[in-house]
Amino acid sequence: MKSFILFILFGILSSAGFSQLYFKGTLKANREKMHKNLVQNTINKNLSSSLTDSTEEDWQGAFGALEFLQYKSLWVNQRIDTAADLMHGRSETFQRAALELLYGNYPNKYYQPVKLLLMQTGNAKLFAMCAAYILNSSHATEDGNFLSVKTKQQLALDPENPILQELLYQIEQFNKPFIPAAIEGLLQKDYLPGHVVVYSFQRKNRNYPGLVMVRDANGNFIKDSNGLYFSVPQLARSSSNLPGYLTNGSTPEGIFRMKGYDVSMNGFIGPTVNVQLSMPFEKPAQHFYADSSITDTSWNIQYYRNLLPTELKDYYPMYQSYYAGKAGRSEIIIHGTTISPTYYASEPYFPLTPTMGCLTSKEIWNEETGQRIESDQQKLINALIPAGGPQGYTIVINLDNEQKPVILYDILPFIEKANRK
Repeated sequence: MKSFILFILFGILSSAGFSQLYFKGTLKANREKMHKNLVQNTINKNLSSSLTDSTEEDWQGAFGALEFLQYKSLWVNQRIDTAADLMHGRSETFQRAALELLYGNYPNKYYQPVKLLLMQTGNAKLFAMCAAYILNSSHATEDGNFLSVKTKQQLALDPENPILQELLYQIEQFNKPFIPAAIEGLLQKDYLPGHVVVYSFQRKNRNYPGLVMVRDANGNFIKDSNGLYFSVPQLARSSSNLPGYLTNGSTPEGIFRMKGYDVSMNGFIGPTVNVQLSMPFEKPAQHFYADSSITDTSWNIQYYRNLLPTELKDYYPMYQSYYAGKAGRSEIIIHGTTISPTYYASEPYFPLTPTMGCLTSKEIWNEETGQRIESDQQKLINALIPAGGPQGYTIVINLDNEQKPVILYDILPFIEKANRK
């Protein structure tokens, strides 16, 4: 019933012109107020205290604000020096928050304290975050074999750990040429029959925006009023840009169950209708596979494998959403944004804004009136209406490692080839 009401609601909004939507948080005065509060209180005030057991949470709050604002100053950098030097003796929660900030805002700089933590920790997630930091640094080549050996030692103790399995694959692929996936099977008309499919085509380097397209339940790609395939840019990069198998990392590759619309109460997502997704392990297998005959409460990877076309059944990157879900990732959705894009003006993905790992569409808001004046998210929602709504699957896949945004002309040859089969 909730999805039906939302369908009617945004159908009305669409016919009336979607620029009428309003959100007071996007007013210039409110954005400036939020920025000032984050800098003065969440960052400067919290980092002014000595780092103790009772102030760890304050420092973690500051880390989150620094990552979000991409904020740096000489004094802040000195406080991060302190956090990095002391983090090996802090709680695992603090270590995780610190590593996320260091990976996103300070790549390479803190190699020594991160490697020290890697040598000491017995926590698989922290170990993987440390290893990912080193792989993203200038020391990656010299430490590659060391990281491989250490990861295999960890796996020997915990062979089914999905984070360690994904980490080992990442290490083994380091410095190897990217091998593009054969995606034509995903695009064929008879793939996942009866299900609407949203495709999010991405680059391996998530600093560059991807492209989202929609296929209806009959296997036809949605086209616009000019007869062209519908597509809008979509960002699959998180603020930290950690690997997708880690919490708050960029959106994992693979298959997501798509079921329903919602409107978020989160002030950074805003009031534009979003698309609800779930990952393997996030909800029962019966829900993910849309198969009421599945009564087994345990997850069998063979069911996931069966969702893939023949050419991709042995393509390991397409299983990242499976292993990320097994590792505990959740709450990844497709949404718009009310975040000021000015924080990321120097980034290749500007004016899109990163998240905590969701798929994000560009939205531009009038800072004088608070009205939405441009929304790729609404365009996506409008494309889903004739497709049959969000009842099916979303597929995220890296096309290649080109250092530029994905555009429609990158996808057309694959669609044409798929249609010839």
